[in-house]
Amino acid sequence: MAFLLERQRASEYRSRAYRTAGERLRDLDEPAWDRHRAAGSWQQVEGIGSSTAAVVAQVLEGTVPEVLGALERELADRLALASPGGVALRREVRGDLHAHTEASDGAATMTDMVLTAVGMGHDYLAVTDHSPRLTVANGLSPARLAAQVEQIDAMNTVLGPFRILRGIEVDILDDGTLDQRPELLDRLDVVVASVHSKLRQDAAAMTARLLTAVAQPWTDVLGHCTGRKVQGRERPPSRFDAPAVFAACVEQGVAVEVNASPDRRDPPDELLALAAATGCLFSVDSDAHAPGQLDWLVDGCDRLAAVGVGAERVVTTWPVERLLEWTGRPR
Repeated sequence: MAFLLERQRASEYRSRAYRTAGERLRDLDEPAWDRHRAAGSWQQVEGIGSSTAAVVAQVLEGTVPEVLGALERELADRLALASPGGVALRREVRGDLHAHTEASDGAATMTDMVLTAVGMGHDYLAVTDHSPRLTVANGLSPARLAAQVEQIDAMNTVLGPFRILRGIEVDILDDGTLDQRPELLDRLDVVVASVHSKLRQDAAAMTARLLTAVAQPWTDVLGHCTGRKVQGRERPPSRFDAPAVFAACVEQGVAVEVNASPDRRDPPDELLALAAATGCLFSVDSDAHAPGQLDWLVDGCDRLAAVGVGAERVVTTWPVERLLEWTGRPR
């Protein structure tokens, strides 16, 4: 239930309540479980409220909780809108190169994000928390990023064959350089470079900024290239010379991100078609900030299929060995 609430961007309070309740129940030993089940005293367990206690009771009675049934029907209705081509491409996707944890502005631990990706059938997940300058998103200092890299390496020793990729969503600075120390960028598997500031600067300046970023030796993916928002507090797309930027992506072997977050859907349709015609590689990413949001990928796949892009040009359909050979390419 928490997963589906996160997927539909429902109140974080609701999804967190269900996720916390699940964790508390999971941690009960068998005698405590039997005692609470016999007495129906679930609300005596810390973190279990009246709503979640009712859900537990319904499940133990063998019935589908009303809330879960409604969420599943809503998801089925949404998925029914996807084209056959989009669904087929989604089946080819092996991983996700853009996801956040509570280390920056995500709502879940790395463990929760990774285990959700495993459960979805992914082969890999890149952890791409923000870089230092984005203080509003608790961007990682060099020391915190180095510690996260060590954590990822330790987790990979027990998760195989699943692979956590050491990554970052690094800010593209005003001059097009990247907001992290080169020696740390050298240690990463995947670098997603994105603009988060001065999104309304004139087209010439933004073009120069993006061209410089794409030419940086660490850039693998150009993230949400226009920076637009299409839900909530809407934001228009940045203006830049898209043919020049996409041609540079082809020349440098940089993938254009198809950001599947419902509030971004970036690039816009006309720019996505242009990037496809230019010959760009693509990375279909969720930009997830909670576990359930990792399941947004079908929308990005649907949009790519609509402009005739097949799996071979989508780097997130590649096996991890091929993906890492690409990100480690000579620059």
